[in-house]
Amino acid sequence: MARFLSDILYLIAYHLLRYRRQVTRNNLARAYPQMTDRQRKVIEVAYYHHICDLLVEGVHNLYASPQSIMKRYRFVNREVVNHYYNKGQSVVLMSAHYNNWEYMITSLNYQLLHHGVGVGKPLQDKAVATYITRRRGRYGTEIVDQTNVRQTMEYYHRHHVPVAYMMLSDQSPNDVHKSFWTTFMNQETPFLYGAEHFARKYNMPVLYYDVEKERRGHYRVRFTPLCENPSETPQYAITARYVAMLKSTIDSHPEYWLWSHRRWKRTRPQDMPLYTIDYNTQSLKQ
Repeated sequence: MARFLSDILYLIAYHLLRYRRQVTRNNLARAYPQMTDRQRKVIEVAYYHHICDLLVEGVHNLYASPQSIMKRYRFVNREVVNHYYNKGQSVVLMSAHYNNWEYMITSLNYQLLHHGVGVGKPLQDKAVATYITRRRGRYGTEIVDQTNVRQTMEYYHRHHVPVAYMMLSDQSPNDVHKSFWTTFMNQETPFLYGAEHFARKYNMPVLYYDVEKERRGHYRVRFTPLCENPSETPQYAITARYVAMLKSTIDSHPEYWLWSHRRWKRTRPQDMPLYTIDYNTQSLKQ
């Protein structure tokens, strides 16, 4: 039934409503100019099938049991994260709006030993935001608005509570002057710096998690350490590693990233430096 609903939604969204098709097409052309129109069209069509899957999965996520979610969203090496819990350390989990992230929010608190905190931007409709937040957090994950994350981190740090902070760092920053600017997907792109900032402040290990789509409705999550001692790491090095890993993830299966959003709507101010990343070494070029 879920696949049937998703297929119907695809016909409506892609062929009837033509939902943001031009935005998606423009983004793909800017990101992959080396591809032919036919190659990008294949990605485009696959992408719309995928976002319709996500919509159906998002509704399922609001009411699913923990057992149902864990059957569809497997942590294949959770011991990598639990290792830090056993040492009494909080961690920052960095990822992106790639494949399914709603299952991660809802299941974070019971799939790991850490107390789970999901950090994000609030929805504009307060009534809807309240309902979605309540459903996302029904199994213990704490949902924190990015404007309140400072107080939350300070509280748990002061009380020595090991927390896993989930931070999707591919969102478009509100403040272009408090961003990390680099060339990403052939575009000057600002990235949120908050994850690195707080990791450095509290010396929390940082991990990147990659979400692989095994088949429709089923995913597996793999954690990779990015930095063990952020306070001893050069500034922007963590964000550079994150960006490099994200690009590798997207390039492997570009149809699973959110192309229908205006990814490159910000313009870099002249006083903001543009950093160059060596994608082979995942480091900043000097």
